[in-house]
Amino acid sequence: MRLPRRGARPSLAVLALALALALVARGADASIHEYYGGGFAPRANSFFFHGGSEGLYASESSSNSSNSFIRFDIVTFRRPQESAARHEEMQQKTGLVEAIIVEIQDRDKIGGSYLHSDAICCTPELDKEKSCKVGEVIIRPNPDNPDWPKRIQTFFDGKNEETTMGTQSVSINKTGMYYLYFMFCDPQLRGLKITGRTVWRNPHGYIPGKMAPMMTFFGFMSLAYLALGLLWFLQFVRCWKDILQLHYHITAVIALGMCEMAFWYFEYANFNSTGTRPIGITLWAVTFTAVKKTVSRLLLLVVSMGYGVVRPTLGGITYRVAALAVIYFTASEALELVENLGNINDFSGRTRLFLVLPVAILDATFIIWIFSSLSRTLEKLQLRRSMAKLELYRKFTNSLAMSVVISIAWIGYELYFNATDPLSELWRRAWVIPAFWNVLSYVLLAIICALWSPSRNPTGFAYSEETGDEADEEGLSLVGSAVKGTGDMVNMHVFTEDKRA
Repeated sequence: MRLPRRGARPSLAVLALALALALVARGADASIHEYYGGGFAPRANSFFFHGGSEGLYASESSSNSSNSFIRFDIVTFRRPQESAARHEEMQQKTGLVEAIIVEIQDRDKIGGSYLHSDAICCTPELDKEKSCKVGEVIIRPNPDNPDWPKRIQTFFDGKNEETTMGTQSVSINKTGMYYLYFMFCDPQLRGLKITGRTVWRNPHGYIPGKMAPMMTFFGFMSLAYLALGLLWFLQFVRCWKDILQLHYHITAVIALGMCEMAFWYFEYANFNSTGTRPIGITLWAVTFTAVKKTVSRLLLLVVSMGYGVVRPTLGGITYRVAALAVIYFTASEALELVENLGNINDFSGRTRLFLVLPVAILDATFIIWIFSSLSRTLEKLQLRRSMAKLELYRKFTNSLAMSVVISIAWIGYELYFNATDPLSELWRRAWVIPAFWNVLSYVLLAIICALWSPSRNPTGFAYSEETGDEADEEGLSLVGSAVKGTGDMVNMHVFTEDKRA
């Protein structure tokens, strides 16, 4: 990551841009996998290049619109000049490169393990046993489907330094996680480079199978926010003469959630129809998500410390709070960008696990700091008794405690899921992981709406400056911010209430 040259302290926007550029440079295609002169890595007695892996659903019919396939578009191999010079001009088949497509459950059929050999490419000894052909990758056919794993061979001729695979498609007739490897066995081809692309398509579009349920999920969440917004709006209009500033912010949060879910639905729909993601829109969306998460936790922390309620400033801990916010934003932005702008390639469990860990640790740091600050602030609040507002606070405390317990349990499950599924064999269930956090945010927002619904008599939770009810207002602010910080949806009202205080 390249930091800006001007200024000692880079802004969050510049950090986001730097992260985005670094990740976009890796490629932002998804179901269209581009190859830009990639090299082959040695493994056992073979050389391979990972061409992609995705969850694919079986074709639903013989019609092209419902086909699931992997298509090779002008895939070109270029060998070193020294390798080509070893052969005669008129000689045929002077080098072999194989494209191997294997479903994850058939991975044991690649290589000579069933022949009690560690070799991946056929050796002269195995050739004598008529088990394979020298120079080819050893593949044991699936007895239930003799054509799989799929092997596509491309040969060099004469002294040609380049050879190109013909444009062709491989139909997918079985649902599963598929891997594509380009491989060769001839050591004389060492230094081979690959360019071109492959296109992976599911029956209903180009979106990877692991991500496909999220498009439907975002559609349902958009309708859920619309329903919540309609109920809130009806109550808002009925009691509009007694509306508080808090209610305007809850209204804004509902509208924000509604727009966010709709935005992601249309982003996924565009992805599904074209095979690539609109980088600009997606970049702004994930950056906004990271900023929102950071600000919500930051506001929760400072309000838990009593800022604007029992203390006018944060004093000497301001820099520590700001440092934690910058670190959290960077970690969260990196995770969001890798998930949404990287080369989407259902084989991403290890990378995601590496980025989830810092975010989980920072979330735990926020939680510990928030609850310790709340404890000190509540000690002051308990000295100024106001039972009605304290009861409201207890309800929010119960909601916050429950959400924290559920969140910690889910983070543990998420880490376990990614650690025990390195090959994405459980790809059809993976969408539940990100969907959970959106559902939790929605549920907490609904709780806020129920407890702070517009009323013709709002004095039960309104701040009263005339009576000097500072303690009650502090309790309300702390509770509201606590619920918002956990759900990432509701804490903006704290800032406004504090200003009124």
